[in-house]
Amino acid sequence: MTSPNVVPLSAAPLYVQIKDTLRARILDGTYAPHSRMPSEHELCAAFGVSRITVRQALGDLQKEGLLFKLHGKGTFVSKPKAFQNVTSLQGFAEAMSSMGYEIVNQVRSVRTVKADRHLATKLNVPEGAPLVEIHRVRLLNREPVSLEQTWVPEALGKRLAGADLATRDIFLVLENDCGIPLGHADVSIDAILADDEIVDALHVEESSPVLRIERLTHDASGAPIDYEYLYFRGDAFQYRLRIDRQKPRKPARKQ
Repeated sequence: MTSPNVVPLSAAPLYVQIKDTLRARILDGTYAPHSRMPSEHELCAAFGVSRITVRQALGDLQKEGLLFKLHGKGTFVSKPKAFQNVTSLQGFAEAMSSMGYEIVNQVRSVRTVKADRHLATKLNVPEGAPLVEIHRVRLLNREPVSLEQTWVPEALGKRLAGADLATRDIFLVLENDCGIPLGHADVSIDAILADDEIVDALHVEESSPVLRIERLTHDASGAPIDYEYLYFRGDAFQYRLRIDRQKPRKPARKQ
């Protein structure tokens, strides 16, 4: 464990100074992922502050996701989260492999189901029409990160069932094997509590929060072809996007 050094203090509140210093040490690797942080007593002595101040700094870093606590063992540095940008339409493996991650898929089930009203509306098929439902767990560097539940029309589903879904993205199979160019996707993001299937698939605690992505993908002509729910461990993954501020239009000059 690395001992903290006393740092010169600025005019900012003490807990903010300590938080910023500890954050910098976490990000530069001074405190490595999964290593135990110095104890509250050690931090109090190093910075010359009260335990309340140290706890406030550590609490903020925990809220930021940089630290986590284990009861009776102390405070530890979190592993950096993998992330995917949502500014372009990519499959999970397609995005992660480009960043150097090892991706493995566990195919949990492939079966034919009848479209209920919700699925029928999303995929623009009659209620009761046959769909193929695919459940997969996505492993990132051999750790389960997401559970993927996918529904596609039966004709496409039969093609997907014959592909190697343990190593390939469904998007790439649709484009390369089925000859269907993808166009756009409608995406919704929220958080839910893990149910039994998610707990078993992602090795998380019961009712722990997980990130849920609802995605309806359309082909280049605008027809919906792939509807899915993606459940991600909140401690291991995040979505990122860049947004630009729209500049106000200049008023037209009067003639």
